[in-house]
Amino acid sequence: MVKTRQDASPGSEPVPEIREVAFSAPAGRPAGVEVMTLAELRDRAAACRLSTPHRPGFHHLLRLDHGRLVHSVDFREHVLTPGDLLWSRPGQVQHFGDLTGAEGRLVLFESGFLDPATAAAARVEDWYGPAVRHPEGAAARAVDDALRQLHREFDALGGLPLEVHRAVLRHLLAVLVLRAAHQTGAADGGGEREGTCEAGETYLRFRDAVEREFTHSRQVADYARSLGYAPRTLSRATEAAAGIGAKEFIDRRVVLEAKRLLAHGDQSAARIADRLGFADATNFSKFFQRRAGTTPIAFRAAVRGGAAAEGGPDT
Repeated sequence: MVKTRQDASPGSEPVPEIREVAFSAPAGRPAGVEVMTLAELRDRAAACRLSTPHRPGFHHLLRLDHGRLVHSVDFREHVLTPGDLLWSRPGQVQHFGDLTGAEGRLVLFESGFLDPATAAAARVEDWYGPAVRHPEGAAARAVDDALRQLHREFDALGGLPLEVHRAVLRHLLAVLVLRAAHQTGAADGGGEREGTCEAGETYLRFRDAVEREFTHSRQVADYARSLGYAPRTLSRATEAAAGIGAKEFIDRRVVLEAKRLLAHGDQSAARIADRLGFADATNFSKFFQRRAGTTPIAFRAAVRGGAAAEGGPDT
C-alpha cells in the first residue's frame, strides 16, 4: 500500500509518499534472492504499482531479451533494448515504464546474500556505477549463460537440500554479478573508467570521503586538505575514473540527495537546505535550480505525479 503523509496545509489532500519496498522471499524459497521473468512480474504486480516511483531495499538486475522498456533510476530514464543489462541498487528510487511486450529476466537480491569477497570484487555497493550496460559479443553470451543457469537452479527447488540449494544460488549469482560488473559497454557516461592504480586509489578515497562529508562541504579544497592531496590531483583522478571533475562529482552527489529528500517526504526547502549544509533555503534553491534545471518545488510536484523530472529519456 502506498503510504500517505498529510500536507502542511489544513484541509489539503494527502500527499503520496514514495514506497519503501523490502525484500520478501516467496514462500518456501531461500531468503535473499529471487529470479523471475518479466512475464511473471507482470502477472504478480499491478502495473500502477510498478510505474509509481518506489525505493527498494535490494538489488535489481534485469536483462532485456525482447521488446523495449523504459526504466527510471534515481529520476533518470533509460531506454532498454534487447541485450541491455540494468542494475539498480538498494536505496535508489526507480519505476518501470510500460512492460507490455517486454520480455527478459529479473534477479532480485539482497546485498548480504553474496559473500564479502564477491561483493567487493563486483562493487555491489558502488552507487556511482552505471545503471545500464551494453554487453556485446562474448561478454553478452557469458552474462546470458550465467543468468539462465541461475534461473534454472532457482526453479529447481527440491532437487537439493535447501541450504545446499541456497549455496549453489549464491555461487551462481556471484558468477552473474562478476560478469555484469566486469565487461565493457556501459551505457551511462557516469560509470567509472579504468585508470592507473595510483589514480584509482586516489579516486576511491575521494569518493568515500564525499559520501561521508557531502552534507558538510562542497569544496574540493576541503577534501584535498583532509586527504593530503592537491586539489588538481583530486580533479585529475576523478576525471580519469568517473569522467567528470571533482567539483562536478561533489555537486552531483548533493543534487541526488536533495532529489531523494524532496521525493520521499514533505520537509520544507529550509529543512532540506539545513540537512545538506546550505546556509539557507534561498541558496539551496538557487543551487538546485542551476544543477537540476528546475526548482525544488517543481521537481517534487513532478515526482509526486509520477513524471520524470528531467529532460527526455537517456538512450
